[in-house]
Amino acid sequence: MLAATPVGTSTLAVSAEATPPPFTVGAVLTETRLDSWLALGLVLVAGLYLYGVHRLRVRGDRWPVARTALFLGPGLGGIALVTVSGLHAYDTALLSVHMVQHMVLSMVSPIFLALGAPMTLALRTLPVGPRKRLLAIVHSRVARVYSFPLVAFAIFVVNPFVLYFSDLYRYTLEHAWAHELVHAHFIMTGCVFFWPLLGLDPLPGRWPYPARALLMLLSVPFHTVLGLTIMQSSTLFGGDWYPSLNLDWADPKADQVLAGGILWAGGEFVSVTMIAVLVVQWVKQSEREARRLDRELDRQEARERAAGAAAP
Repeated sequence: MLAATPVGTSTLAVSAEATPPPFTVGAVLTETRLDSWLALGLVLVAGLYLYGVHRLRVRGDRWPVARTALFLGPGLGGIALVTVSGLHAYDTALLSVHMVQHMVLSMVSPIFLALGAPMTLALRTLPVGPRKRLLAIVHSRVARVYSFPLVAFAIFVVNPFVLYFSDLYRYTLEHAWAHELVHAHFIMTGCVFFWPLLGLDPLPGRWPYPARALLMLLSVPFHTVLGLTIMQSSTLFGGDWYPSLNLDWADPKADQVLAGGILWAGGEFVSVTMIAVLVVQWVKQSEREARRLDRELDRQEARERAAGAAAP
């Protein structure tokens, strides 16, 4: 199989013995790896999250089951699916597999991680000292800059163009550590973009829901342009990397067309779904605000009636 070499090895070996078998469901299931740093990190994060939920329950507080399920399932589970499962054996052999990783790590899993509200959970369970330090980090200048929606939007939409339309992508194919770093970068940029949009955790500088939905809508053309460009390009991304693997069961050009289609269709689907989520949140917030105003008016009328009854 074509696997990532340990950190410190400069390039990935490309040989007949190193190439992966034909892409099948069975191969994906049998090539799972549990010895990577990312697998260890996922287990650690899941353990910390569950420990926080346990602490809340011990002291009698409630934590929504749906948040836990979303964080652990499509959130951390989605990351594991594309990096720990057998898909990792093909991420430098098939551009289409890499693009699936790109979509899940930067657009799908970050949404569900944000819906799990891990920062809120941490603030409710940490002791006073660590809680204050976490709040200081959240409200620091660096956090305010990177979580500002326009900055996060720029990072989110520009990064793929920088990666795929430069020699950087070829470099990540040749160097295992760089390829793993790109995976981590996808996750971080996705979280930076989607966390402020969903707004469940106490991040600074929240925008109103209409502005969030508009920003999400503006991201759609970028995925369309990038996906169509990849599909229609006469030049293979990664140079001669994919042809040099000599995979008799894969056509690099056809796979690149498939990869562009995945990015185009997947990006639009996630974006439209995210817009729908923001609209639902907006409606719910409006309903809560309307109920709050009704209660305030009821209290005001009650005070006026009481004052009128007490008047001589």
